[in-house]
Amino acid sequence: MIILGLNAFHGDSSACLVRDGKLIAAAEEERFRRIKHWAGFPAQAIAYVLREAGVTLADVDVVAYNQDSRANMLRKLAFVARTRPNPGFVLDRLRNRGKRASIPDFLAHEVGPGFKGVMAPIEHHLAHLSSAFHVSPFRDATVISVDGFGDFSSAAWARGSESRIDIEGRVFFPHSLGVFYQALTQYLGFPHYGDEYKVMGLAPYGAPTQVDKLRDIVKLKNDGSFALNLRYFRHHKEGVPYQWDGGIPMVGDLFSGALEALLGPRRGKDEQLRQSHRDLARSVQAIYEEAFFHLLDTVQPRHGTTSIALAGGCANNSVANGKIRRRTAYTRVYVQSAAGDAGGAIGAAFAHWHAAGNARSFVMDHAYWGPSAPEVAITALLTERAPAITEAGCTISHFEDEAALCDHTASAIADGKVIGWFQGRMEWGPRALGNRSILGDPRRADMKDILNLKIKRRESFRPFAPSVLAEGVADWFEEDDTVPFMMQVFQIREDKRARIPAVTHIDGSGRLQTVHAATNPRYHRLIAAFCDMTGVPMVLNTSFNENEPVVCEPHEALDCFLRTRMDLLVIGDWIIERTST
Repeated sequence: MIILGLNAFHGDSSACLVRDGKLIAAAEEERFRRIKHWAGFPAQAIAYVLREAGVTLADVDVVAYNQDSRANMLRKLAFVARTRPNPGFVLDRLRNRGKRASIPDFLAHEVGPGFKGVMAPIEHHLAHLSSAFHVSPFRDATVISVDGFGDFSSAAWARGSESRIDIEGRVFFPHSLGVFYQALTQYLGFPHYGDEYKVMGLAPYGAPTQVDKLRDIVKLKNDGSFALNLRYFRHHKEGVPYQWDGGIPMVGDLFSGALEALLGPRRGKDEQLRQSHRDLARSVQAIYEEAFFHLLDTVQPRHGTTSIALAGGCANNSVANGKIRRRTAYTRVYVQSAAGDAGGAIGAAFAHWHAAGNARSFVMDHAYWGPSAPEVAITALLTERAPAITEAGCTISHFEDEAALCDHTASAIADGKVIGWFQGRMEWGPRALGNRSILGDPRRADMKDILNLKIKRRESFRPFAPSVLAEGVADWFEEDDTVPFMMQVFQIREDKRARIPAVTHIDGSGRLQTVHAATNPRYHRLIAAFCDMTGVPMVLNTSFNENEPVVCEPHEALDCFLRTRMDLLVIGDWIIERTST
């Protein structure tokens, strides 16, 4: 059976292909459109996964997508009857429902003819739960999804056992931890879709001085769930503008005037960050963690399992995820690399596969499910662009020996140079995990400033991450676990923090990626070479981009290298090295 999984007409539009219960390919539409968080129909991602699998639409048996307009229908009707929301609120949701009903037409018009299979709508949070549990290494686990909204709910918790997911509870619209975090992100002057990670990065610079006020906004309930004080929000009664038609996703203000009455005027987009903003960010993170751990602590005794799998947009909160082992009875944590709505494509596909009674036969232990570039294509690109590369003051070298390529690159990192690293298949999810990465020396206290000056041009408070050899984690971090997708933050051992200041956050933590020789042998070999030279088993890793989606194709990597001030570009078996600045 061939299943095409989709997240369509929402932010982080995406597609995947599952054949006989195994993932073959997955990618987000933004990587092809070159527009961050692209929302709409993922036509180019679909075309890619079909090519990667060597099939056409005529070969696809099922199109599964992570939305079912029939789900929770009685609750929807009761809400409309009880609250009589603004007509724009209702019309927006009806339009979105109509688009999903037209997926076969979009396939025919934007991808091609031939699909004669079955359409399978999968309830939004079931897709999230499946995207976490069905690809995890666990056979028995608590499974939790927390996000903004989907199919009229914002959270669900379940027991996963073998191929079954039994949902035990939900939080329904209009109550949502995701909406709480997004609304406060907007209030703090970060208006773009997906900016919540900036608040998470800002939080360690503040103190939780506003927690008492925020507890009036988020209320914890005895069953482990939570509720919003709706006077501070407008999403439940007004037509908050949403844009999912194609292009950059847009969400209007979610908070009401009551929030400004409680906390004072919102921060302007270009207003300088003050300590009060840092304190509020810390308080927002603290309230999120209170609600998150309240849910985990309530569910865990009922299940008795010590394994947990997480999904939904809030599962990208790597700070909270990294505290689970310290603050709960769970000892094993799994968060796949595209935990947010993009991952719903995988969840929809696997939910349909397992609903048919099929046993589990796949574990996602790496994120390399996107396009790759054959060496012949890289060679052709560099041959064609050689005059421009030379004119830019760069040399081009080919390495037939991988060890020599890794040693040369590791030596450049140790010399303080900034490296563009383009290898193998592109990562699935928002993190660069060693195939589309920019690398630097974690020992340099000035490396963050160098990266922001040369390439990233982003807020100074945002941290960079360490990619660490899996076998070196215990010596450098206070916890030892596999974190292949950079979805958890651990405390760096106190005696090691001064040695790696570029990847040590202000609170002594680091958002690590564990690198395994079995899943990314070349990246592992590079870090091992750097460790042999320096005694440090990690490199600084950030995404290969410049205020754009992570690079996908070789020419995008080369263009990014040439227009920034990176020192080296390692692309396949080639190294382009800047000899003049």
